[in-house]
Amino acid sequence: MQVLVNGAAAWNTLVHVAALPEPRSQMLMASRHHDGLGGTSAGKAVTLAALGVDVTLSTVLGDDDEADLVRGALALDGLRLLTQPAAGGRTERHVNLMADDGSRVSIYLELPSGPPGPPADVLAALDAADVAVLDLADSSVPLLAAARERGVPVWCDVHDDDGIGAYARPFAEAADVLLVSADRLADPRAYVRARVDAGSTLVVCSDGARGAIALDRDGWWEVGAAPVTDVVDTNGAGDAFLAGLLASQGIGTAERLAWASAAGAMAVTTSELGAPHATRAAVAALARSVRVCRV
Repeated sequence: MQVLVNGAAAWNTLVHVAALPEPRSQMLMASRHHDGLGGTSAGKAVTLAALGVDVTLSTVLGDDDEADLVRGALALDGLRLLTQPAAGGRTERHVNLMADDGSRVSIYLELPSGPPGPPADVLAALDAADVAVLDLADSSVPLLAAARERGVPVWCDVHDDDGIGAYARPFAEAADVLLVSADRLADPRAYVRARVDAGSTLVVCSDGARGAIALDRDGWWEVGAAPVTDVVDTNGAGDAFLAGLLASQGIGTAERLAWASAAGAMAVTTSELGAPHATRAAVAALARSVRVCRV
């Protein structure tokens, strides 16, 4: 299987605090901090590569020191990197405040734009792809239609979509497989049902340590959270969840949802983005402890 992932790769500073700050003047002490690879598309790509999937990551990078750091972090077996030049030469950067309960605030330091329209090498990668994972980014919007024209299945992760905001709408509407978080949804089941009724073949709504719900053409699934003894960092857990679901194609839906839960759980055991330490054997073993059932 060949997968094209399009979207963000960044160099981030992650600051761990006991709780997210209230909106007032104050001083906080960080428990720890580090710099590292960021970006939802990078998190998916590194986890897919770890799970043995042939993945191409298309992203926007500058010509600065941070771009070199991103390239170095993405120099992995099975991962091909296609880059477009960032306007202004600056690579995407965030400061992420990470609270002990898993909540997060991302402060964007740089959010560069790339060239208009998909470059020829990205379209060639789309032609060769079995699946296109198109993340929330301006560069992904024209690829939604291009993938449809080519008959390439589209997977989208719309994160904390509220079902109302305009930006995520084209992604939710184009997705064959759709992932969303319950964080901002007033009625997650209604959102999921609406997307399947509109044409998605599988929609999964994750809810952190409470697991996930999913709906396909045959009905609802309830997905338990894989057991984790030590939560180090939740950054990229959702990206790993999608990677586990995608990397397990060819087995039953229940087993694939268990793989997704297991890969997401492995992501929270490391300070690195996603689950670059995952293996197929390790995810398969952990997946056997995940309860997935029809409801």
